[in-house]
Amino acid sequence: MKSVRWGIIGCGDVTEIKSGPAYQNTEGFVLEAVMRRNLEKAKDYAHRHGVPKYYSDADDLIADANVDAVYIATPPDTHKYYGLKVAQMGKPCCIEKPMAPSYSDSLAIYKAFQEKDLPLFIAYYRRSLPRFDQIRVWLEKGAIGTVRSLKWQLLKPASALDHSRAYNWRTDVKVAPGGYFDDLASHGLDLFCYLLGPIVEAKGVAVNQQGLYSGKDAVTACWVHENGITGYGNWNFGSYGHEDSVEIIGDLGKISFAIFHDKPLKLQNQQGTETLEIDNPKHIQEHHVARIKSHFLGEAIHPSLGSSGLHTSWVMDKILGAI
Repeated sequence: MKSVRWGIIGCGDVTEIKSGPAYQNTEGFVLEAVMRRNLEKAKDYAHRHGVPKYYSDADDLIADANVDAVYIATPPDTHKYYGLKVAQMGKPCCIEKPMAPSYSDSLAIYKAFQEKDLPLFIAYYRRSLPRFDQIRVWLEKGAIGTVRSLKWQLLKPASALDHSRAYNWRTDVKVAPGGYFDDLASHGLDLFCYLLGPIVEAKGVAVNQQGLYSGKDAVTACWVHENGITGYGNWNFGSYGHEDSVEIIGDLGKISFAIFHDKPLKLQNQQGTETLEIDNPKHIQEHHVARIKSHFLGEAIHPSLGSSGLHTSWVMDKILGAI
């Protein structure tokens, strides 16, 4: 495989440590250009990270003949806008999660890349993290027997930014209708589909309890996977403290873990209790990016493609009552 030269649209916080260096450190990948609407900030990022080119206009980056593939790392409300441009230019693309603020926008993105037979990846990188690979191993070898149900509770207090009522795109209903639910719960819901199979029905209630911003701040949902496994989730972003706890329950045991923290994984069954500590990498998207390379080489199909990202968007819209 010749080197794949990447361009990043939206070189903000997520690209500083989580993702940008992963594209630079993957053998065979080169970070050729970055774009940010503020030219000085784009220039600063390029100089600090050793990127040859920087732009303030995304069209210039997308059209650059030396950019082979594009990573869109902007807020979700522009994913469709930029994604359709990348598809039109005929280049592979990775889009940050969630795929878009709505299932309909996600579907438009998916169809654009499908029609041109272009690779489309969604940055649900937890599908590629070693700690969740281990959970998949436990499930596949029947360590907890037949899986019956799953439950996830994610609680966080309102932040100082929330109380200040300063603008935050993560809680702007036009960008993220579910507020932090869109940004955070999407990771877990996508992972559950990866571990347990697609969700075929989902229902939920979503409200704004605090009135601090326009997006929702409290969501409760239930769902069922295609194999009959039931799921329950509760997400509240005005709680007294932090909690991130998942339990996958089978007829012979259970697996306990967190989505966002490196807390130990715990397997409990008739043989006893097994606890494993598997830390996340410094550049948390490195395994996700490495698997993009493997996909390009035809070695293995990437676990997070446009089709799976589209399905997660459908689940989220079902929970929020948007479809």
